[in-house]
Amino acid sequence: MENFAVEKEPTQALRATFRLHASGVSVITLLDAEGKPAGFTATSMTSLGANPPLASFNVARGSSTWPSLLAGKHVAIHTLGERNLELAQRMAADHTLRFSKNDWQIGPFGVPVFTDATSVLIGKIREIHDVENNAVIIVDVIEGLLGLEAPALLYYQRHYMTPGKSLN
Repeated sequence: MENFAVEKEPTQALRATFRLHASGVSVITLLDAEGKPAGFTATSMTSLGANPPLASFNVARGSSTWPSLLAGKHVAIHTLGERNLELAQRMAADHTLRFSKNDWQIGPFGVPVFTDATSVLIGKIREIHDVENNAVIIVDVIEGLLGLEAPALLYYQRHYMTPGKSLN
């Protein structure tokens, strides 16, 4: 094991490992219980399988969007490219400002859709699995909206980047 530094504390081991793992950046949007737009930036979105078409993402149960996920039925999962850096940052910041710009419209099932995303999956929430202070959300993919291709927006070492270049 001479090629590795040993980290015995599990929380630090997890954090250090995932800092070394690049993740795609997505934005999840939905409607809250009052029909208002809600959403957040996620780096945990992934395909769960193609037959049937399923996707999943994780969320902290203490997040501002958690009550909306409990009440919601449908979500829009936006994949982001390098041109969407500001959107990723805004959707990760103050929840009262996330929909302050006029860069989204009402999409299928009434969910907010950011029109400059590289793609958007429209899904129906199938299952929510509580795990400690977090949750895993499993979504049935209903349809996709395919936008303009762009180099992927990634999150790595606490920074946004695209393959081969840091953006902040």
